Amino acid sequence: MAALCRPLSFLLFLLPFIACQAKPAQNQNHTISLSFPLTSLRFSPHVQFQTLDPSLVSVSKHAPRRQPRRWPKRPSSSPYNYKTTFKYSMALIVALPIGTPPQTQQMVLDTGSQLSWIQCHKKAPKKPPPTASFDPSLSSSFSVLPCAHPLCKPRIPDFTLPTSCDQNRLCHYSYFYADGTLAEGNLVREKFTFSRSQSTPPLILGCATDTSEDKGILGMNLGRFSFASQSKISKFSYCVPTRRSQAGVSPTGSFYLGENPNSRGFQYINLLAFPQSRSMPNMDPLAYTLPMQGIRIGAKKLAIPVRVFRPDAGGSGQTMIDSGSEFTYLVDEAYNKVREEVVRLVGPRLKKGYVYGEVADMCFDGNPTEIGRLIGDMTFEFERGVEITADKQRILADVGGGVHCLGIGRSNMLGVASNIIGNFHQQNLWVEFDLANRRVGFGKADCSRAV
Repeated sequence: MAALCRPLSFLLFLLPFIACQAKPAQNQNHTISLSFPLTSLRFSPHVQFQTLDPSLVSVSKHAPRRQPRRWPKRPSSSPYNYKTTFKYSMALIVALPIGTPPQTQQMVLDTGSQLSWIQCHKKAPKKPPPTASFDPSLSSSFSVLPCAHPLCKPRIPDFTLPTSCDQNRLCHYSYFYADGTLAEGNLVREKFTFSRSQSTPPLILGCATDTSEDKGILGMNLGRFSFASQSKISKFSYCVPTRRSQAGVSPTGSFYLGENPNSRGFQYINLLAFPQSRSMPNMDPLAYTLPMQGIRIGAKKLAIPVRVFRPDAGGSGQTMIDSGSEFTYLVDEAYNKVREEVVRLVGPRLKKGYVYGEVADMCFDGNPTEIGRLIGDMTFEFERGVEITADKQRILADVGGGVHCLGIGRSNMLGVASNIIGNFHQQNLWVEFDLANRRVGFGKADCSRAV
């Protein structure tokens, strides 16, 4: 895959990170919580790559549109509490202990996809580093799914998880991501082992043997085969730190499974549900859909009708929040209003004829601090007065070569008709997915110091 400035590139997976030893700690409920500190490395200025597929929605090569799923029932409390930190370098990367005994695996935290998968290889060094592929032969809890498993030959084809029977009579999956990246292998069962006393039951995962990437995916959407659903957690949350450009500074965020001790100050909004989504071909029924109301730039609320942020009869216009996307993406009617206001404020400073990654054309060569001051804060408004604000000091993303772009792209250039709130606009913000109560909570924080 060419190292171009393409928004659907997985090349960001090539950045390294370092896993430290796990530290057990007692939380307020006197249950064990484990922390796996990581150090994160900032991007080098010459590195040219952009975001993941905004929802990391994967489909088989010839699969039709995904079919809707019912909300899985959630327990009122999670069966375990677990905390880790993650690397923030466009993607949110966590290191999780998998297998018995556990092997540390790097995975991209993605609330926009379902199947979790890891890199699997039969042979590994005697002492594999934390970034090594998973070696199934070293785990006593590992098993493969045979062709006879109902998931491999469902009565109704599951286009969110396309499977087939391979020549070895094992259940095989092939995922083609929107950028053309292929991840395929066998479906397996394996545990996440957080400590001797805390582990998940064996979960269905992908064991990827044919992919160009060196990290897996932790699928956290509403699908029944996501990690969140299979592990029966009631909530999870993360805190994305601000980007740092200083040498030697490595932003690190936090990730919780289960209760978050910081949640008292969170503001919640209910997720939208669409029972009729089966007849809405452009709807993603497994996404976290938010009731977005509008956008402000500075003190000015843009003249964008609320309907632009709601699904129409065909599902277009859905607004979802996604940790697997870096940029935020807007449908044309919303994007054009944002661009119109940016042009009014700083039009002469726009980089003429420049479109970053084929999706973003609000880019600048000048001083980002000065340009940000002229544009002002950007706020996304939701129901109940809940807001997400990107202050003027961090509304521009450094895309390399001295160019900075507003962290917003056109969603139609990705081939989707949705609004997607990416992690660029989730910086210094706790985001909690309260699955039991079908809501999302937000809380302002200094995520580099979050606990």
